[in-house]
Amino acid sequence: MPHEEPEAVQTCDVALEPRDWVLHIDETLLVVNKPTGLPTLPDGYQADAPYVVGLLQEAFGRLWVVHRLDRETSGVLVLARTADAHRVLNQQFQEREIAKVYHALAAGAPAWDVPQGGFAQRTINLHLRADGDRRHRTVIDRAHGKPSTTSFRVLERLGNYTLIEARPKTGRPHQIRAHLAAERLPLAGDLLYAGQGGGLLGDPGAGLRRLLADDAPLARLGLHALALTLEHPVSGATVTFEAPYPPDFTEALARLRGDWNHGGTEDTEKS
Repeated sequence: MPHEEPEAVQTCDVALEPRDWVLHIDETLLVVNKPTGLPTLPDGYQADAPYVVGLLQEAFGRLWVVHRLDRETSGVLVLARTADAHRVLNQQFQEREIAKVYHALAAGAPAWDVPQGGFAQRTINLHLRADGDRRHRTVIDRAHGKPSTTSFRVLERLGNYTLIEARPKTGRPHQIRAHLAAERLPLAGDLLYAGQGGGLLGDPGAGLRRLLADDAPLARLGLHALALTLEHPVSGATVTFEAPYPPDFTEALARLRGDWNHGGTEDTEKS
């Protein structure tokens, strides 16, 4: 049988009070900075384990889910507090009127185009199919997959890692992870996608396990939902919610900058 790498170690700061996660609250919206290690909804394998919506409902009453973040992903999560707000926000997501920004810490160095006076960037368009193999990964499937688009931009090069801004235009499961794996740029700690067809090969000789697991700067996926922009379901005003990095993400970047400060930042690569 082929060797399968385990997923990254999952961590969770359950000591945090749900009220400490709040970025914004009003009569119709609740916006939180989701901690890593907690699923948005109940885990099918651990039905009694804590999850984000359950903990928040204990503090704030009934909530409606309009989007999700993976267990290991931290950052902006928006929930509706009324059925009407849920309907309006669902429509915005379906019509792709919501703008999302993620920061991804990826293993590798993108060889992307650098526009005049700009940053290395690339827009990836691939057909993706969720739950496409026995490891439940999202896979590239040109025949049966759904069109999926993400715009990427290099923010900072940190030796063996790169801090990348990701702006998904569609909302497929694991979209950013699958798109970066296809570019041979798996997220830090992401052993699940590192061996995907079209991504990096997981043979020990390539040093992949050392880079993604043994010496990884994070003990979880290097992905943070930084910002989300929407139209308020009542006022119609355009509002943006931002979530600061959690401590582990901040500390990982600080360590990498200390180790690789001779490598410079993307500013040094402008044309």
